[in-house]
Amino acid sequence: MNALDRWSRVDQYITEKLIPHDSVLEQVLSTNRQAGLPPIDVSAAQGKLLQLFVRMQDAKRILEIGTLGGYSTIWMARALPVDGRLVTLELDPRHAEVARANVSLAQVEGVVEIRVGNALEQLAKLEEEGAAPFDLIFIDADKPNNPGYLKWALRLSRPGTIILGDNVIRGGEVIDEASTDPRVHGVREFYDLLAQEARISATAIQTVGSKGYDGFVLGIVNG
Repeated sequence: MNALDRWSRVDQYITEKLIPHDSVLEQVLSTNRQAGLPPIDVSAAQGKLLQLFVRMQDAKRILEIGTLGGYSTIWMARALPVDGRLVTLELDPRHAEVARANVSLAQVEGVVEIRVGNALEQLAKLEEEGAAPFDLIFIDADKPNNPGYLKWALRLSRPGTIILGDNVIRGGEVIDEASTDPRVHGVREFYDLLAQEARISATAIQTVGSKGYDGFVLGIVNG
């Protein structure tokens, strides 16, 4: 058995033991596949982790940068109170259309707002509208823009806000200074900014599983 097969089987074991069967979430993933969306949703175990962060933070206002088909959106939205709000940003109108249908299927449309367009422009609009501060911010979009997303996340946060970033290990490529991959460059600049930024305390966790070898950045905005 190769490493990926073993990691995937362990993910399956975790899911069977700790995550109740959910026909809605399974339908969401099926819909995403049928729509031809890239298979880059978080795993079920990772979705549950995001949901637990929302609960631990007692979050009422969430910002997600990168919607795709809304799978992670639904995981987090389900942990919000009825007066909560999750704003999620998606560049691709077709992806957003799929996400809206999925959010409706999961019956969380009352707390979810999907905004379509360039994320950096949308973040500026959120600031103009006075939408901040958010209690939890999840960054999971195009990696070359990760440094810009982090700068905006800090502007739209408050002391105590949790900031999470996905896909920050990239199969170990993050340590390759000679990489020509703009995604790796974006992640490395993301780390550099975290290292220099006094407003946030952060660490990173390497993960393995059905999504391969990757990891999360976890940070909290300082007082």
